Amino acid sequence: MTEKTKTTPNTYVTKPFLAPLKDYNDLLKDIWDCGILTNDGQFVNRFENLICKKFGLSNYITFSSGTTALQAAIKGLQLEGEIITTAFTWIATVSAIKNERCKPIFCDIDEDTLNIDIKKIENHITDKTVAIMPVHVFGNPCDIDGIKKIANRYRLKVIYDAAHAIGSEYNGKSILSYGDVSVLSTHATKLLNTGEGGGCVAGKKIITEKLKGIRFFGYNKDKSDIQFDGLNGKLTELQSALGIVNLKYIDKVISDRKIKYQYYYSALRDIPALSFQKIEFGKTNYSYFPIIIESKKKLFKLIDKLNNHNIYPRRYFYPSVNIFKNIVDSDERKISEKVANHVLCLPLFYDLDFDIIDQIISLVKKEI
Repeated sequence: MTEKTKTTPNTYVTKPFLAPLKDYNDLLKDIWDCGILTNDGQFVNRFENLICKKFGLSNYITFSSGTTALQAAIKGLQLEGEIITTAFTWIATVSAIKNERCKPIFCDIDEDTLNIDIKKIENHITDKTVAIMPVHVFGNPCDIDGIKKIANRYRLKVIYDAAHAIGSEYNGKSILSYGDVSVLSTHATKLLNTGEGGGCVAGKKIITEKLKGIRFFGYNKDKSDIQFDGLNGKLTELQSALGIVNLKYIDKVISDRKIKYQYYYSALRDIPALSFQKIEFGKTNYSYFPIIIESKKKLFKLIDKLNNHNIYPRRYFYPSVNIFKNIVDSDERKISEKVANHVLCLPLFYDLDFDIIDQIISLVKKEI
């Protein structure tokens, strides 16, 4: 058994960005003074308004998680039937679809962008298809115009899983501006975090208002009656306050990621056994730095070597979600399965020292 090197602390694939504690404590005092912790309080509303102002959005409705927000989007659009989504995603995409009693239909991905392959979407459309749910994988924008054309042709709704994608842009606008609904995650691993959390941006005001009702058990605006089935999807005041203070630093966080992403890429791009995600449409937020390693043997050897230096990359997304045969129809999706078997996300976060990045680069070059 290989002895671990203990010269550095553990370095994980990501680490939450946290604003200075004093910034947060100042808001916590206000929460303590007013005694309101949840139920559409002042900080939830302030956080939603600040998100809208920062990213040029007409609305933003917070939820307790990105998964709950996805589920609410399906419920809000009254979808019943098959929803086409990518096989290369986190299981939450599938969970939201199934929790709303719809059926996920998996489309394969483009091997370069790692996003849903729009040339294959129409192969999966049937008389039961009601929507397309693409994912902006690692913050990389999908071919939004291409997806819109298909959706319009077949009269389908589009819900974007934009969990990774805050700060990404398409045609100079926030990536959250597109689709019938776009769904964000503000989980601790995301560039903007509230610890746990998520949110929806709706294309129409009627859906915005419906999502607000869904978030609070289906109540109408004055809480006098239940309009429809809802859920408990509220973000707390404590979480919203964390989002407010972290949002102040989002430009700095994205800028830092970009510098480190490009540093990695410049050092590794000439290695023949590696390939990289192609940014083809719009502007990414550099949420992750995935490498695709030609040899699985080298992949596992690299992981072992990095772990021995207390560095913990992640096989993300692994496995391809279409193979979870206990919960979905397990049809083959060759490219998604291939990428999932060979992808490795290297550490990338605000506090990551360049000395550690240089060490990672050196180990990759030795092992690949």
